[in-house]
Amino acid sequence: MLVRDAMSTVVLTIGPAHTLRQAAALMSARRVGAAVVLDPDEGGLGILTERDILNSVGLGQSPDAERAHAHTTTDVVFAAPTWTLEEASLAMTHGGFRHLVVLDRGEPVGIVSVRDIIRCWAPLRQHAPA
Repeated sequence: MLVRDAMSTVVLTIGPAHTLRQAAALMSARRVGAAVVLDPDEGGLGILTERDILNSVGLGQSPDAERAHAHTTTDVVFAAPTWTLEEASLAMTHGGFRHLVVLDRGEPVGIVSVRDIIRCWAPLRQHAPA
């Protein structure tokens, strides 16, 4: 099975100046655990996850004052839609993260999460012979 078969095509994109509260509200409304952060000034893509927001709040930082750019991961590992789920899971395991931004021709077209992969693999394993 390929990443394109498992990924969510709902890609929430935010700017680096969004507050963490704004990012959390948008993520909650879209029911996603990560947002792609587009920074036109820096010319790159980053990712902000629910864990990034949780870590900030846990440190006592204000979600109304903290900006996405200060908590964005910018050394992102990107997946291609044609990667296998095994390749994606290995990249996640090796990197210690739970979300991969999926790029096609340099544009974000989806996000695949550990949960997406589990959803795909679980039905296959339920029917496997004992």
